Amino acid sequence: MSEQTKPRLRSQLWWSNPDDPGMTALYMERYLNYGLTRAELQTGKPIIGIAQTGSDLAPCNRHHLALAQRVREGILQAGGIPFEFPVHPIQETGKRPTAALDRNLAYLGLVEILFGYPLDGVVLTTGCDKTTPACLMAAATVDIPAIVLSGGPMLDGHADGRLVGSGTVIWDARRRLAAGEIDTDAFMHIVSTSAPSIGHCNTMGTASSMNALAEALGMSLPGSAAIPAPYRERAQVAHATGARIVGMVWEDLKPSRIMTRAAFENAIVCASAIGASTNCPPHLNAIARHMGVPLDNADWDRIGYDVPLLVDMMPAGRHLGEAYYRAGGLPAVIAELRKAGRMHEGTLTVTGRTLGEDNAGARILDEEVIRPIARPLRDAAGFAVLSGNLFDSAIMKTSVISEEFRRRYLRRPGDEDALEGRAVVFEGPEDYHARINDPALGIDEDSILVIRHVGPLGYPGGAEVVNMLPPDALVRRGIEELPCIGDGRQSGTSGSPSILNASPEAATGGGLALLRTGDRIRIDLNKRSADMLVGNDELARRRKDLVLPGLIDQTPWQTLFRRHVGQLDGGMVLEEALRHQRIAAIHGVPRGNH
Repeated sequence: MSEQTKPRLRSQLWWSNPDDPGMTALYMERYLNYGLTRAELQTGKPIIGIAQTGSDLAPCNRHHLALAQRVREGILQAGGIPFEFPVHPIQETGKRPTAALDRNLAYLGLVEILFGYPLDGVVLTTGCDKTTPACLMAAATVDIPAIVLSGGPMLDGHADGRLVGSGTVIWDARRRLAAGEIDTDAFMHIVSTSAPSIGHCNTMGTASSMNALAEALGMSLPGSAAIPAPYRERAQVAHATGARIVGMVWEDLKPSRIMTRAAFENAIVCASAIGASTNCPPHLNAIARHMGVPLDNADWDRIGYDVPLLVDMMPAGRHLGEAYYRAGGLPAVIAELRKAGRMHEGTLTVTGRTLGEDNAGARILDEEVIRPIARPLRDAAGFAVLSGNLFDSAIMKTSVISEEFRRRYLRRPGDEDALEGRAVVFEGPEDYHARINDPALGIDEDSILVIRHVGPLGYPGGAEVVNMLPPDALVRRGIEELPCIGDGRQSGTSGSPSILNASPEAATGGGLALLRTGDRIRIDLNKRSADMLVGNDELARRRKDLVLPGLIDQTPWQTLFRRHVGQLDGGMVLEEALRHQRIAAIHGVPRGNH
């Protein structure tokens, strides 16, 4: 591209606008005070933002503070000027009441930065699960050239001679603690071993899942999502990402050209094949809605349910992130899915090539970690989307249904893939922890644990609390799982086959609000139904007498969040924000500030 054919950059309307020299001088002068030169700002070099999600408050992303240097070097080498700026921190294991509240807050802040500052393109640093959707939602809304650089998983953890997966080990250690096999000190030691290095979860939790889906969407360089954080290849791909975004600016390669309906369908298929987190449907639905692409939970079942599970990685399998990377990562998975005709190969990616071209040479390097399409771990491993008088929509991750759970609940002769049980209802996690071991509840293997008022409005934010452990007495008898239902979420590192993300939630008067302890519940996976076996007349009486608990806002953001947020099946987005799409193209640049 010659100097004569290069397009005029939006940043030049700040720093090189001959129609308004007074404002140009005002915008430029303060950016010279730390050593930048007029030549750098006024000779038409692309200004590239580095959206920095790493900080001491966000340990899963903290190494992006170092990776950003390699991003800078790549940007400079390609002829751009890097500008690093902070994104509101999101750390799932640190933020109360839930970091899900912060996803939409980080999204709002990033939209304002991308639109209101002199940026021509942006590198989105991602890692801990909600940073990925927050960044992609903002990129979709503003629609300037953007590329994802994920931080990568931690190294594999080990304890007592066996693999220990981050997050997943917590649920296993809780069972062992409840069974009396270990004490509290041993519990803390085992859990600590699962975080041996920098990086996000080394299991196929929400972080690994969402960064894989960013790659499947075409928003990150091929093969980048699975690279472990400490590996040298992670710094190398950071440099390549910085260099590539400069080219994307000159090509005007925007998210709207990449994140198409076909790309989202690719992401759904990949999610099933890798055993992705139950948090992926709300996050991906949210990104799609901000991109203006129709996508809902029904698509996850229709497109992804019959996709086989290919990746043998915790919590649905045995291995962790290092083995997955060495086995070929997502490109190897895509290669197998292409053989089965399950991928739209013509979707565009950040490379400027198609997904098929990007992954043309990929292959499996270890068939025990990534299975060939002809020899999957499970034949149908996607999300089942259920509905009934309990809710309009909820999801169940079928790839983590254990053989024991299937034998105990889903193999009744003549009624296979269906279960019935007695509901035991908890009004949030505090109630659950206070009463789960109360003998008066009569919890046995016939029980279904239900937790409500933990959704977007009720908690607020949708708490990760649906994967409930049975009472200690049952765990000691070897019953380590009970069916669980809730209007909140659960950690993507959990192997519980819960029915969750129920919408509408109880706090809005959804069906779960009418359920009472002792009611019978029937789940039928064949019919995709979930119902309380209570007559319509009785439900009408309960509806008439229903008094919903008051919601207490503890911060200004909680008030605003509750006022504008939608339900989990719609991505838990700020509904009014959907009016604003592709705003850089529609509005150009904002008005001047003086």
